Amino acid sequence: MNPRMRLRAVLVVALLPACTAVDSRPAETPITLDVSLGDVSINKVPFLVAADAGLYAKHGLDVRQFITPGAAEDARNSGVVVPAANVRADITAAPIAVGGGAPMIYRAVHRGGLHRVIIATHEGVVKSHIIGPPSIGSPAALKGKRIGYSGTGTVTHFGLLSFVRTMGWDPTRDVTLVEGGSSLNAIAEGKVDAAMASVMLVTLAPGRGLHEIVDLGQYEFPLAGSGIMAERAWLAANRDTAMRFVKAAVDAVALMKRDRAVVNRALAKWFNISDAATQAGMYTVVAGLPDKPSPSAAGIRAMMALYDTPEMRQRRAEEFYDASLVEELDRTGYFSAPHP
Repeated sequence: MNPRMRLRAVLVVALLPACTAVDSRPAETPITLDVSLGDVSINKVPFLVAADAGLYAKHGLDVRQFITPGAAEDARNSGVVVPAANVRADITAAPIAVGGGAPMIYRAVHRGGLHRVIIATHEGVVKSHIIGPPSIGSPAALKGKRIGYSGTGTVTHFGLLSFVRTMGWDPTRDVTLVEGGSSLNAIAEGKVDAAMASVMLVTLAPGRGLHEIVDLGQYEFPLAGSGIMAERAWLAANRDTAMRFVKAAVDAVALMKRDRAVVNRALAKWFNISDAATQAGMYTVVAGLPDKPSPSAAGIRAMMALYDTPEMRQRRAEEFYDASLVEELDRTGYFSAPHP
């Protein structure tokens, strides 16, 4: 072997261990994270898309997300059957929940419920609707009627109280507010005359001979609505994990706005919603999802003012939100960068 070939062979042998070491490095182990998705609505779809499109994996997460039995039952009462594999009961085991900030605050203050911190909001104003039979032809015609909502302190309750007061009505004298009555079945069975509804129920309503009476979105009531909430102590110890989750949600919203098909697939897989008209109706909300989901401080203050109790007066709005994650992403230009 001539000297030049011998030198080349020595170099190749010397480099082999280094190449082997680089190629054999283990990939980053995904961080396992349990997430409760709360109710069945379009506001939850970004998180379904994040799972199905590999966006959680992209940010190093192995997310196990589920819908609670109560939320699945509420959906069933309006004809939407959530697959059993996507239902799980133990919400307290999930350090992150996707749901309404208003009910979380109400429960924490009045019932000693789990105190989470809102780190992102996808619903900063009330977007609920009131649906009912054609015999109730206008918002004014709701006076004296029984109107259903999901539960005290919920987003539907907050929206309904805000509407009633805007109309100048007394919520205890001019209307009857019926807890547990925000479903199509509640109207069909005569339990209520009209009901608070999401866009999903508005889309399903014509099939039951019902129509939209009022779109509460026109009033722009500030709301601590659906968003990302983290358990306080967990957030302090797992800020990086929370940031990964928020990034995946931001990426998902961007993808949904570009690709309607990913939304339809998620609706069919997770919520068993495959009807084209229902999917199309739900997709109309996607354009309004915020690219930068800052926590709704105005909505939190509005909620605390509406539920003006001695217990609520002892609390401050700042106890219930942490805008620092979204602010950090804003500073680094994440919202203006291209997303998958």
